[in-house]
Amino acid sequence: MKKVLLVTASLIALGAAAPALAADLAARPYTKAPPMVAAVYDWSGFYIGANGGYGTSHNCWTNTAVGGVPFTPASEGCHDADGGTIGGQVGYRWQAGNWVFGLEAQGNWADFNGSNPSNLIVLGGVNRTKIDAFGLFTGQVGYAANNVLFYVKGGAAVTNNTYEGLFAGTVLDRAEETRWGGTVGAGVEYAFAPNWSFGVEYNHLFMGTNNYNFTGVAFVGNSRNDDIKQDADLVTARINYRFGGPVIGKY
Repeated sequence: MKKVLLVTASLIALGAAAPALAADLAARPYTKAPPMVAAVYDWSGFYIGANGGYGTSHNCWTNTAVGGVPFTPASEGCHDADGGTIGGQVGYRWQAGNWVFGLEAQGNWADFNGSNPSNLIVLGGVNRTKIDAFGLFTGQVGYAANNVLFYVKGGAAVTNNTYEGLFAGTVLDRAEETRWGGTVGAGVEYAFAPNWSFGVEYNHLFMGTNNYNFTGVAFVGNSRNDDIKQDADLVTARINYRFGGPVIGKY
């Protein structure tokens, strides 16, 4: 009985002392809630992708010689060679703040065709241009608004061309050459996943004027020489996969 009374008395004493002990404990310090973290897309890294779209090339022919004999240049007229294109691109970008810098190489198959009646060859004479491939080697400067990138680009361009003279639907002479020039362009790209982006791009190609030696198809030897001035416009949709880390946190 004495033990029971002793335990009961001890519990009562501890209960009375608890408020005093609690008062002596230091108050719990206030901890500020962590700030919200905004996800920011990082455009840095290597990427590879595909593109497809439409292109048109403007070509003006000027005859400068026939059979190797030069004479006063005479215009044969102009035409547009247009059609579809599909290809791919590979590049690298690095981001500094909101600014994005990059290098890219693009190669495309093309099916650009066009023709016009020659001003010099009467009764069925036609000049025709075909472009079956082109390439772009460019630098980029862009501004990133998180996962949306606006950019301009410029550099070198190359087109693979076949030029033909026809008479009554039959090819009489031909010249084939890869020609180099320059390009400028602009585009916008949207990152819809951590490593995937979709964009639309426009490029203008300045290919200058080259002189071509046409060779006869049905006969051997030089048929004529023409200066051909060329430029082109391209509009393509693009999809890219970027090799790199996920978005980064920014406080």
